[in-house]
Amino acid sequence: MSRFLKVAAAATAAMLALAACGGNDDKSTGGSSGSASGSEADVTAALAKGGNLTVWAWDQTIKDVKAGFEKKYPNVKVNLVNAGTGDKQYTALQNAVAAGNGVPDVAQVEYYAVLQFALSKSLANVAGYGATSLKSDFTPGPWNAVTPGGGVYGLPLDSGPMALFYNKEVFDKYGITVPTTWTQYVDAARKLHKANPKVYLTGDTGDAGFTTSMIWQAGGKPYTVDGTNVTINFADAGSSKYATTWQPMITEKLVASIPPWTDQWFKALGDGTIASLPTGAWMPGNLSTGAAAASGKWRVAPMPQWDAGGSASAENGGSSLGVLDKSANKALAYAFVKYASVEEGKDLRIKGGAFPSTTADLTSPAFLDTPFPYFGGQKANQIFAKSAQNVVTGWSYLPFQVYANSIFNDTVGKAYVSSTSLADGLKAWQDQSAKYGTEQGFTVK
Repeated sequence: MSRFLKVAAAATAAMLALAACGGNDDKSTGGSSGSASGSEADVTAALAKGGNLTVWAWDQTIKDVKAGFEKKYPNVKVNLVNAGTGDKQYTALQNAVAAGNGVPDVAQVEYYAVLQFALSKSLANVAGYGATSLKSDFTPGPWNAVTPGGGVYGLPLDSGPMALFYNKEVFDKYGITVPTTWTQYVDAARKLHKANPKVYLTGDTGDAGFTTSMIWQAGGKPYTVDGTNVTINFADAGSSKYATTWQPMITEKLVASIPPWTDQWFKALGDGTIASLPTGAWMPGNLSTGAAAASGKWRVAPMPQWDAGGSASAENGGSSLGVLDKSANKALAYAFVKYASVEEGKDLRIKGGAFPSTTADLTSPAFLDTPFPYFGGQKANQIFAKSAQNVVTGWSYLPFQVYANSIFNDTVGKAYVSSTSLADGLKAWQDQSAKYGTEQGFTVK
């Protein structure tokens, strides 16, 4: 991975200067990385001709997209591959790109990783296929994430505005009031675990995405990017607020030490061992399939606040579909991406439990008033949509965030298994990320 990023940093300083991680030039359809010189006519012609596509994605709703796309375009065959979730897939993707073979036509890429893959010229700039005209279809956060430097390096699939998922049956049994602040949340964790030492308010074994989302909601801005100049500061006010408030959850063993996304974790969600989850709006489908035993027992509430009376939220997760620059059939690959993101495939994904990043759906009465049987008939989309409106602005990721997240367990993760504090773990994460960024050619402070 080191060589992969070093080449990217050296070759794309001009793009970084445009990107600044926070926005894009609406007039630009270019960018110096992974340009696609096609047109909308090429997409139409590619669909008429047909062919084979290989798509790497872990999102289960993409199975429905594949089926719908192949039904609409019977001369196209889609080979859908689950190459691993998140970092596992990114490692496989980087290895394939470096080797020059086995690269898929399309890959699912989370928003935090888009910039890194764009910089390395792994993702194609699909602006030429008409992607720039879709800006108004998406909410600003996801769109900005896929458009560093004015190019378009994928289309948003979903978004992850955060909410608090909780087991109402467990809360009622132990007299737990739904917390509206994080201080109340910690107090509720103490009360619940004291009442039943086998039950935990939440589970947390240390996760980079959760940590950065919590800091984001607290108003922290530990990452700033200006061209090739990067600042990393986990001693800012938001980061400190998170570390101080969340530390008792670890120190007092108030969190279940069950690795997420395992069978044991889903069992704990289903049987009441874990009673709540602060996470992204994409979670309903995972709960309904992975913790089916608890159907009807769970509910959704707004995120607890760092300051009483606030309404701040943050994104947690969310991903795009991007066309790989080494694809031999970019126009057809883009057609699949567009189908999944804004056409019939998008509707299939929403039916499967995905939370959209499309503005039309987020304001649609049909979407907002959809009852969720898993949540006792609650119209949970209303809470998710409001959360999406209240995401704190100004957040940035590193241009080497995939690497930074890969060392989280060796830094912040130590706070979960030793006497290391969260504050010290964040400092170690900062230092090691800065060292790596410097080695890759960035100026890091």
